Amino acid sequence: MIRVLVVDDQTLVRAGVGLLLRTAGGFEVVGEAGDGHEAVRLAERLRPDVILMDLRMPRMDGIEATRRILDRQRSARVVVLTTFADDVNVYGALGVGALGYLVKDGAPEELVDAVRRAARGEALLAPPVLARVLRRALAAHDREREPDRSAAALRLLSAREREVLALVGAGLSNAEIGARLHLGVTTVKTHVSAAMEKLVLRNRVQAAVLAHRLGLVDDDFNPVPGAGGP
Repeated sequence: MIRVLVVDDQTLVRAGVGLLLRTAGGFEVVGEAGDGHEAVRLAERLRPDVILMDLRMPRMDGIEATRRILDRQRSARVVVLTTFADDVNVYGALGVGALGYLVKDGAPEELVDAVRRAARGEALLAPPVLARVLRRALAAHDREREPDRSAAALRLLSAREREVLALVGAGLSNAEIGARLHLGVTTVKTHVSAAMEKLVLRNRVQAAVLAHRLGLVDDDFNPVPGAGGP
């Protein structure tokens, strides 16, 4: 059973999402919050598997709420709910650690699938969307993330971990990375987790951003030859 916290300032949206998840089966809506302050409080008390987070709310917006939740619970999995796919706030939420985002008028089955994937810790951005996110992140203030310290940490990775990180930056799933490197999915997950822990990253979106910043992936989303070398 996947435990979900639904955060939105509109009561009807919260009710609709809750009904959808309960009808789909395999989900328990453990709480609802109408603003960011309440979301932070409930996330700490309830420890849900997945948090569906609205962006624009009174008192505290979804970006700040996501930041505070992930500062306290590094393993929390936050998925942004937004009205507009090009909402500039989406990039801020992804920058502080959200796994991905959903548009509120999307297909119901997309939301159900996204919550299940988020519960498994998977990123929710297809390669074309990831490309747009990365370009925005790399062009904006995301560069403030101490690149020199990150570059030093990168030297702590094994050759295989660097190679896997480059493929994460190229937008490949664990299954696709495994097929490319002739590794089992479990082995890929182990390498991804080890790399993220060493680099102090919260999720695959941040890992992909860092892979691009450190030159492991080119502008066309291809791994740079030798990325896995010493």
